[in-house]
Amino acid sequence: MNEPVEQDESVSTSPAGHGRRSKVAVVGAGAVGSTLAYACTLRGSAREVALFDQDDAKVRAQALDIAHGIAFTPMGTVRGSSEVEVCAGADIVVVTAGAKQKPGQSRLDLAGATIDIMRDLLPRLVAVAPHATYIMVANPVDVVTYAGLRISGIPAHRFFGSGTVLDTSRLRYLVARECGVAVQNVHAYIVGEHGDSEIPLWHSAMIGAVPLLEWASRSGSDHVLDAAAREAIARDVVSSAYQIIAGKGATNFAVGVAVARIIEAVLRDEHRVLSVSTELHDYLGIGDVCLSVPCVVGWRGVGRQLVPEVSADELEGLRASAEQVRAVARRFGL
Repeated sequence: MNEPVEQDESVSTSPAGHGRRSKVAVVGAGAVGSTLAYACTLRGSAREVALFDQDDAKVRAQALDIAHGIAFTPMGTVRGSSEVEVCAGADIVVVTAGAKQKPGQSRLDLAGATIDIMRDLLPRLVAVAPHATYIMVANPVDVVTYAGLRISGIPAHRFFGSGTVLDTSRLRYLVARECGVAVQNVHAYIVGEHGDSEIPLWHSAMIGAVPLLEWASRSGSDHVLDAAAREAIARDVVSSAYQIIAGKGATNFAVGVAVARIIEAVLRDEHRVLSVSTELHDYLGIGDVCLSVPCVVGWRGVGRQLVPEVSADELEGLRASAEQVRAVARRFGL
């Protein structure tokens, strides 16, 4: 159950959901990586989940613990190994390994140590899984994605970060709670850095078919999402990770489900709109940086980058976020 996998490394030309066996390799068996592997197994995201970590005893134990529950999940297999060959032939490689964020530490503070890890790790992964789609989760994800593109040589549409998919989920949860509606009926996005300078796009946000900024007048609701309420929600989105890290040391459950959802969008060729972190070229005048914007995600990875309607303040904030991330990348010679 725990030995490295041997699998055909031929190029996959059709979505895994169309009669193909699918394989996801998760790099890093810590809190995020092991939870992601567990989420993928529970949801049936892929038929095969491989865990790779330099701590051999830990990665094998994590995989075995998950595998013992397969009788209660969609059919699949889970394997763990400290040998990179366990990732061979993967359709998707998710990199969660990186420097650990400490309480009070910003994601951008992690950049140098995590980039050094990527310089060693990514060439070894690409050697065994050259045709995979790569999803970066390690923080600071935008800088890591930008660096990883240059280290790996993988085309940009197949190399992107989890970005603000989780932040967007947090935003929708808080808006739904405030307005008394289902989370699934809130359509709003966080863009920019996955971190302190991220921007909620209130101007284009909708609840059902009602513009969020007109919610009180058009819904008959007593809940008024005025500027103060929106600012409080935005602060909660940014600070929630710090609160969780301070309380238990790491965020893992929500990010595990969020990344599993990205994986499914790729393997099932869903063309789902997700706010992943991808390289921008003249996007609202922004370029030479990886940031999260709404993108169409399917079997080929990141497709179109959608341009929502934004206010002047939102555009200014997005450009400031881009400059902050770009400055960190330049600090490390990128």
